[in-house]
Amino acid sequence: MALTHLRVERPQRFWVASIWFAIGLFDATQTVFSMRAEGMHHNWVHLFVTQLFSWVVWAWATPIVLRLGRKHPPVQLRPFSVWLMHIAACVTICLLSGGWNAWLQEFLNPFALTAGPEPFVHLWFDKFFNGLLSSVILYGSILAISYVLDSRDRLAFQHTETARLNEQLSQAQLNSLRRQIEPHFLFNTLNAIAGLVRERRNDAAVSMIVGLSDFLRRAVEDSNKQQVPLGEEMEFVEKYLNIEKLRFAERLHITLDVPRELLPAQVPSLILQPIVENAVKHGIAKRTQGGAIRITAFRIDGMLTLRVYNDGPKLPPGWEKTKSGTGMANARTRLQSLYGDAFELNMRNRAPNGVEVSISLPFASASFREE
Repeated sequence: MALTHLRVERPQRFWVASIWFAIGLFDATQTVFSMRAEGMHHNWVHLFVTQLFSWVVWAWATPIVLRLGRKHPPVQLRPFSVWLMHIAACVTICLLSGGWNAWLQEFLNPFALTAGPEPFVHLWFDKFFNGLLSSVILYGSILAISYVLDSRDRLAFQHTETARLNEQLSQAQLNSLRRQIEPHFLFNTLNAIAGLVRERRNDAAVSMIVGLSDFLRRAVEDSNKQQVPLGEEMEFVEKYLNIEKLRFAERLHITLDVPRELLPAQVPSLILQPIVENAVKHGIAKRTQGGAIRITAFRIDGMLTLRVYNDGPKLPPGWEKTKSGTGMANARTRLQSLYGDAFELNMRNRAPNGVEVSISLPFASASFREE
C-alpha cells in the first residue's frame, strides 16, 4: 500500500512543482520586463530570482492542501471544525510565505535600496497582510481544483466499476444460462437414445450420442465468451437442431437463411439456442404432425436482426401480460447489459399460424473461420 501511495504522490508532486515553477517564471519575467520598460533601476538578476522563488512556499504547501481537502472537504457549513482547520492552514501558509518573501528581499535586496530593506519583522508583517487576500484566493482555488479533479476521478471509477459489475452480471447470466440448457432437452435426448437402442437402430443412436457430446463440449469450451461471431452461434444451433432432427425425424423441418456476409457479425453467445429450444418445446413438440423452424438474419441501417419462427400453436390471448419464461428473461437481461437501450427483443404471433421471436442489435463485425 505504501508503494502504491508513493507511485501516486510522485507524479502529483512533479506536476505541482512544474505548475508553480511556470507561475514563478511568468511572474518574474513580466515583473522584470515591465519595470525595465518603465525606466526603473533595480538589481534585475536579484529581482528575477526573488520573484521566481517567491512561490516556493505555495509549491511546498499545495500537496498538503490537496490531502487536507480530500480528507476534510469543506463542502458543507458544518462541522465548523473543518472550516476552522482550513482557515488555520491558510493563515499558516500565508505567514510562512510572507516570512520567506521577506527573507528573500532582506537577503537579495532586489530593488537596490541604498539604505537596504526594512527590518525583517516589518517586512514579514507587510508581506503577510498584503498577501492575505491573495492567499485566501489561492487556497480556495487549490481546494476547488482538487474537488473537481477528485469528482472526475470518482466518476471515472464509478463508470469503470459499473462496467465491471455489468460484465460480471452478464457472465453470471451466461453461466446460469449454460447450467439451464434445458434439462428437459437432455432427458428427451437420452430417452430418444434409449429408444433407438431398443429398436436396434444402433447407427442412429451412435449419431445422436456423438451429436449430444459435441453439443455439450461446445457449450463448455465457449463458457467464457460473452460474444461470438454469428457463424459460431449458428454452428452451435445447428448442432442442437441436428440432435432434435434425429429425435423428431421427418416431423421437424429446418430452414436457415443466414447470408455468408453476416457470419462475422458479433452476437451474444448462446442467444439463439434457448429461443430455438423454446420453438421446439412449445411449438413442434406439441403437434403430432410436427412442424417447421425457420432462422433468418439480415442487416438494415447498421442493425443486425435475427428471427426465429416456428409454425406451432400461436401464443394465447393476453400472453403479453403473463410473465415471460426464463429463456426470454435471460436473453432480455443479457442484451440490456451488453447494449443498453440499443436493442430490440420482440415475440409475436405470425399469420396464418406460428410464433416469431426477433432480436435487433448493433452490427459489429469480427473475424470468423468456417470449419
